[in-house]
Amino acid sequence: MSMAHTNKDNALDPVTFEVLKNAFATSVDLMSEQILRTCYSFVIYSRDFSSALCDAQGNTVMQGSGDIAVHVGTLHFQCKAVLEEFAGDIHPGDVFAINDPYRGGTHLNDVSFIRPIFSEGEIIGFAQNKGHWADIGGSVPGSFDVNASTHFSEGLRITPVRVWREGVFLHDVAQLLVSNTRAPAQALGDLQAQAEATAVCEREVLRLVDKYSKATVVAAMQETQDYVERVVLKSLAGMPKGEWETVDYIDADPALGEGMVPIRIKLTLDGNGIHYDLSGSAPAVSTFLNSSYGTTHSAIYAGTKTFFPDVPLNSGFYRAVTANIGEEGSVVNAGWPHAVTGFCSGPYEKVMNGIFELWSGVMPERAMACAFNLEYLLIGGNDGRTGSGDYFMWYDWMAGGWGGRQTKDGSSATSPVFGTGLAVQPVEGQERLNPVLTMCHEISMDSAGPGRFRGGCGVEKGGKLTQVDKTVMSYCCDRGRSVTWGVNGGLPSVPHGVWINKGTPDEKYLGATFSNVTVRSGDTFTRPSAGGGGFGDPLEREAEAVLEDVIDGYVSVERAECDYGVVIQVNDPDIDDYEINAERTAKAREWIRGNRREWLQAPPEDVAKQYRDGELNALDVIRRYGVVLDWGTGELLEKSTQQYRDSLAKRSSSYWT
Repeated sequence: MSMAHTNKDNALDPVTFEVLKNAFATSVDLMSEQILRTCYSFVIYSRDFSSALCDAQGNTVMQGSGDIAVHVGTLHFQCKAVLEEFAGDIHPGDVFAINDPYRGGTHLNDVSFIRPIFSEGEIIGFAQNKGHWADIGGSVPGSFDVNASTHFSEGLRITPVRVWREGVFLHDVAQLLVSNTRAPAQALGDLQAQAEATAVCEREVLRLVDKYSKATVVAAMQETQDYVERVVLKSLAGMPKGEWETVDYIDADPALGEGMVPIRIKLTLDGNGIHYDLSGSAPAVSTFLNSSYGTTHSAIYAGTKTFFPDVPLNSGFYRAVTANIGEEGSVVNAGWPHAVTGFCSGPYEKVMNGIFELWSGVMPERAMACAFNLEYLLIGGNDGRTGSGDYFMWYDWMAGGWGGRQTKDGSSATSPVFGTGLAVQPVEGQERLNPVLTMCHEISMDSAGPGRFRGGCGVEKGGKLTQVDKTVMSYCCDRGRSVTWGVNGGLPSVPHGVWINKGTPDEKYLGATFSNVTVRSGDTFTRPSAGGGGFGDPLEREAEAVLEDVIDGYVSVERAECDYGVVIQVNDPDIDDYEINAERTAKAREWIRGNRREWLQAPPEDVAKQYRDGELNALDVIRRYGVVLDWGTGELLEKSTQQYRDSLAKRSSSYWT
């Protein structure tokens, strides 16, 4: 028997509201637990998925507690697309699929399954699960084609389609979808697992209806959104009003030659809401590093939500946050048919970090420097270990460092801003499934951006291909040029990028984005994830803290002196016997303080030559001179250097005394 918990004005009593709000969260989390136990893909098993409960209009009521940030802000768009496509033709037992980035989705690999929830013959909500399929077709294994200019070479675009009709599995439709992937059996398993996970949420919501009544549950769905909107708007009352602006960059648009691609963000607080303007951003690029409207809004929502940690992220939050992302055709609103698969390493990360920087001006106590960039390394081909030549797909991403903060160092070796719930894949599982042996997976020394509070450390991961045939490698990343920056006087981290056969005569730098590079048995590869940017002047970091970082292996003795001006005497490294030379430290800091502005004016070509001659390394070039190079050849990138020096002047040198 159900009992009504609303008054004559349909207002919920506070206790029932709180119970149902948390019950909605539980229903979504149970959906997530189900997918973890039943998925086929190692990618989804590593938590590259998200779930949501939406109301009858497609608005998000509740997300999962461990979901991927980038997914959550798009789930209402996808649900509304299904409603638009099938209005009047949605029935109990139906399940729909969609991955369309031009209908509010992310990229083609992220496939959503949406199940209507009926009570008394009426739709009261939708359960949705979005998961990243390891392959969705297209021209390269893993479907991350850096060189794609349109979605036609990226893979299968799924506009809203019915996969179950009134409880009956439409095998022909499902077979059409999975047959366009390189791993159809795996894709079919994920399809069924995701769809069945939505049934868990449906079951839980209907259990609530039985206990509290349909009217009460529907009212609670609306009130959960209204509550979030009220809390956010009330919070703004105590904040300063004004405008804040920033710019961040994607490394390049190959069609335009050398030079970084700007993404411009303006934040306005007027007491009535949170408003963003990205309309000044660059036109869409000629590669896959574009964002569609759904993912740009998702970056805006997720970035802003960081500063409102006490409320769920749902459509009530979206009502309090508005954005002008400009007309279609820009890098942040690419539109059909621009390629957008690489949005996750391109505009998304830049918008998120830009928003962190803007809100640092509003809430300085929560200020934070730039975090490392999401990166994916994909290797696909024929597995020669068994003799059957089965197709394999090694799909890898790394943890990295977040930016230094107002009162503490950044977090090391953690998930990207793309999704803090994203887990690092277990090496043992990777090696069992793929002919790729991991040779190195460790904290990357000197990757943390120097600052009064340094960034978190990144990670170095390297491997070796054992027995492969007809195998290619692709890399989706960025910030090989727009290197992870510091703020308030802090310094940058390290450039992203992949090296193959490093330290051998066949050594080659492949860059921070590439696709379809042929690799063979015996080839080795390595790449770093960046650390976070530094916060505050590194010369103001306590010398004892630098010494501790040296002992911990986070900072080398050499970079302690170069970046922090702390001279450390090495007595016996085997027993961590180091000590600070106070006199030389004082002189080193005085020398750096007196010369560092001049270093940022050094002729870039002279710096490039010193790099090519082995007199400077990449950290010298980036941190001391603010020069951007092709890290493989040492070629000067003149326009990128000027843009990067402008960034350093704004974020770093203008704070130095």
